[in-house]
Amino acid sequence: MSLPDALRAATVRLAVSSDTARLDAELLMAHALGLSRADMLMRQRDLIVPADFAALLDRRLSGEPIAHIIGSRDFWTISLAVTPDTLIPRPDSETLIEAAVDHFVARAPMRVLDLGTGSGALLLAALAQWPQARGLGVDASAAALAVAQDNAVRLGLSDRAEFRLGDWADGVDGPFDLLLINPPYIGSDEPLSGDVLREPAGALFAGVDGLADYRRIAPDLPRLIAPGGMAAIEIGHMQAASVSALLVGQGLAVAVRRDLAGLDRCLIATLAD
Repeated sequence: MSLPDALRAATVRLAVSSDTARLDAELLMAHALGLSRADMLMRQRDLIVPADFAALLDRRLSGEPIAHIIGSRDFWTISLAVTPDTLIPRPDSETLIEAAVDHFVARAPMRVLDLGTGSGALLLAALAQWPQARGLGVDASAAALAVAQDNAVRLGLSDRAEFRLGDWADGVDGPFDLLLINPPYIGSDEPLSGDVLREPAGALFAGVDGLADYRRIAPDLPRLIAPGGMAAIEIGHMQAASVSALLVGQGLAVAVRRDLAGLDRCLIATLAD
């Protein structure tokens, strides 16, 4: 079977369970070939289907996330190694970086804090965006922090990124120009399906109503946000009102930013005038 035919056949099989069947097939094929997806697509008519492509396809058909199979995920302008110990970075979370870019037009943030850093996606994306910035990533998982540290080294950012085992902002001294926060926000009784079932539960669930971690984080924000700074906080698309109320209750000003799908995705918290 030619490589284009193999891609078409794999797409048909994956379409039963994946909304990104063609992309999945192309990423798996490129990984099996040891090529970038772009290079594979340009050369596909001259390439031979590698023997291990079938095994990779079977793993995806069994429900294993693409990022876990190929071991990486692109985010903002960087590529990150990911493992089952971390939440897979998603395009929705890039909304937080977009909000920060719009906020820091006249000046760059110099101190960045990433609470719940996981793979280091948000912190490392920010450090890549602003070359003079330095940052701290905090996570309760030592395994996740190991992944984040490895990503910092691989991206050449380890001299500006510090990672610390911790419980949200406990023991963290501010202030910071930019806070990036993507806490668990799924209610414990909410049904889930798809790739998310293979991700660490501790990065997903936050009590019955999904607000448990926001309640813990909100009281620390006024002391952590520097004058003129901001906190970009990811939310579930139906949580804008409830999380905003928690932040306003701490004396913060709050604005909502939507993702590319038009859903509420990020709350921008600043010190009230």
